[in-house]
Amino acid sequence: MTRERVAIAPVAEPSAECSEIVERARRRGFYRFIAPPGLGIERKEGEEWLTREADRLVGLDAHHPSVPISRIATEAELDTALRTVPVGGILLVEWTGDRLIPLENAVAARGRRFRLWALAHRPDEVPGALGALEHGADRVIVEVRSPDEVDAVELRLEGPLPTALSWELLELDAVTPVGIGDRILVDTTSLLLPEEGLLIGSAAAFLYHVRSEAVGSKFSRPRPFRINAGSPHSYVLMADGSTRYLSELAAGDAVLATTPNGAGRSVRVGRVKIERRPMMLLAAPDGPARRTIFLQEAETVRLSGESNPIATTDVKSGTRVFGARLPPARHLGRAVEESLEER
Repeated sequence: MTRERVAIAPVAEPSAECSEIVERARRRGFYRFIAPPGLGIERKEGEEWLTREADRLVGLDAHHPSVPISRIATEAELDTALRTVPVGGILLVEWTGDRLIPLENAVAARGRRFRLWALAHRPDEVPGALGALEHGADRVIVEVRSPDEVDAVELRLEGPLPTALSWELLELDAVTPVGIGDRILVDTTSLLLPEEGLLIGSAAAFLYHVRSEAVGSKFSRPRPFRINAGSPHSYVLMADGSTRYLSELAAGDAVLATTPNGAGRSVRVGRVKIERRPMMLLAAPDGPARRTIFLQEAETVRLSGESNPIATTDVKSGTRVFGARLPPARHLGRAVEESLEER
């Protein structure tokens, strides 16, 4: 759910506040806008601007000189709108009653016949409009009444996923039991594949790939929503490319589920569970540095090995495991350019 499918529609009075909304939205990376009539804001290159005139939008292109707003409250009104939208046209809906189930019906009927746009009256309506039946509306126009509401829209969106992860194998040279410690389970709202996991480690410069529990053991069932992620001080890579301490994760946070040398996806944290368990320190040399991770000693806690997943109960000196290399210096989780040494 990214900014490219969202258009900001300032509806504030006076017009000076609309200008503040637009400037805040630009700083947050939005580039599609719906202007009220007479809004005198200079358009910037690369931006898309439409104007709302009563019950329609104007200014898209020669093929769509205006797009009417269909206000829909009943099943019959939705059926009429779906039947009459022309092939290749745009159906722009404003729900005046139920909004999620009828949107799902419209998404199911859309196929490739027309484009579906939806008007959202509040920021909290945006995720449902973008995610209905996994695909959602092609465009969501969200009414914004203050600059703070731009931030509220941004909080409900996901930024572009990190795409340039540098995967490497490091060879462990130390595997040491370190006694009882706090370990954190990250339970997600998604079902994870056996090869998916989170990137975890004591230093942001290299994060180890810790797999999901989608494969159980002889004595436990699979838990495909769970990653046994390690100790509280560890970094975890978030879906927006920032890092966070495991101890800071909370329900609703978006973390990056990845596979070594493969694709990543954003998944949401459903629950964080902290318990006292026997822990192990795993370490590997990396030039002059050492890359460490603390994990629970258990058959269901697995790293991505050179050819197969390997449980922490089976790792030993000489085991080669996957991880990703990242910019080392961080400020509040964001990469910064500065000198840094971590031990």
